[in-house]
Amino acid sequence: MIKEKIKKLCPLFLLNSYHFLLSLLSALFYGFPSKKIKVVGVTGTNGKSTTVFLISKILEEAGFSVAVSCSIFFKIKNKEWQNTTRMTMPGRFFLQSFLKKAVKEKCQYAIIEVTSEGIKQYRHCFIDFDCAIFTNLYPEHIEAHGSFEKYRQAKEQLFKNTKNCHILNFDDKEVFHFLNYESQKKYLYSLKNEENYFLASNEKLIRGKIIKTTKKSILIEIKGVKINLKIPGEFQAYNALAAATFALSQNISLKIVKKALEKISSIPGRMEEVISFPFKVIVDYAFTPNALEAVYLNLRRYLKKNEKMICVLGACGGGRDKWKRPVLGKIAQKYCEKVIITNEDPYDEDPWEIIEQVAKGCKNAEKILDRREAIKRALTMAKKNDIVVITGKGCEPSICVKNGKKIPWDDRKVVREEFEKLKINEKKL
Repeated sequence: MIKEKIKKLCPLFLLNSYHFLLSLLSALFYGFPSKKIKVVGVTGTNGKSTTVFLISKILEEAGFSVAVSCSIFFKIKNKEWQNTTRMTMPGRFFLQSFLKKAVKEKCQYAIIEVTSEGIKQYRHCFIDFDCAIFTNLYPEHIEAHGSFEKYRQAKEQLFKNTKNCHILNFDDKEVFHFLNYESQKKYLYSLKNEENYFLASNEKLIRGKIIKTTKKSILIEIKGVKINLKIPGEFQAYNALAAATFALSQNISLKIVKKALEKISSIPGRMEEVISFPFKVIVDYAFTPNALEAVYLNLRRYLKKNEKMICVLGACGGGRDKWKRPVLGKIAQKYCEKVIITNEDPYDEDPWEIIEQVAKGCKNAEKILDRREAIKRALTMAKKNDIVVITGKGCEPSICVKNGKKIPWDDRKVVREEFEKLKINEKKL
């Protein structure tokens, strides 16, 4: 693409100046709307979208009007629409326009999912963040940033620029880098209750505890209040605790938090159960090694003897983190009886090359280029009580191919279509 060639030829200082100037111009054009609304930024490697979603539901339960910008959807008060941009953190003019509209609709809060790439391109500049939330940090976007350290430092910029309130996952090993930045209030959240920590005068530690997990829910306790989350996965406890900690920072009671969170039955494309019988089909966004392993571990524990897990996975193209491709394959081989590697978002890369790189970590995998055929194959293989898990895209609305083209797509829709065909064929037999 011409745009990519220009980026490679352009000196870094000039490119950075360009991005910074666009951020300034967009803020000037829309009149610095973030000064008139409380803006919350959520960053980290995993759990950002879910945490944004949970926070929005808590705020609405508390009676606030909310605007949301995340990889799943956009929302301004009562109007909600799907994020079809394939950008987790959209461009500067979009964000400033979005905030201006939120202010016009009298929203009190705007919750924005903040990415390292967005920070690298100064999209966060000239947005007055009232609160910054850190979920976790794992190796990701290494090629784009040059190293894990630079990736982490990009995330840190959000906390450097946010002076009022920081909310940090105290159980993450990278948290102390984020603790270095000054803010009026700091809230730490933890599920590891055995930890002892000397709190500074502006710090509060919110402890949570997992009481019980089932196939479809997780019971957690926060400061004596039990909350039954109807969304599976132990990792969801961290997202819920982050959202609850934010609520407490805003003087919202845990009674309201409980009421809001217990109303949620699913999150689009996040451990979403698409088919329940005679076997389960789960669609999840997981595309990093730790997220993929967390999904498999959670599902694996509920399988009985002779029941199997069948997975469909791939890896993103466009030169993104090639190192993790065989790692994803290795994780799939470790946890799943049957592995099907397929196309995901090749962008300008040869999709077969990506598949072969993932397959290096999984010797016994089936390789099917067509994603629909791969899903169909997985459904055909599944028997009663088996679990089919399809990862990498979640609720994303397209497959990105070369020359910037996007092919309309939805894993969940394709699963339902192919499942219905199987049912029809079985009746004919």
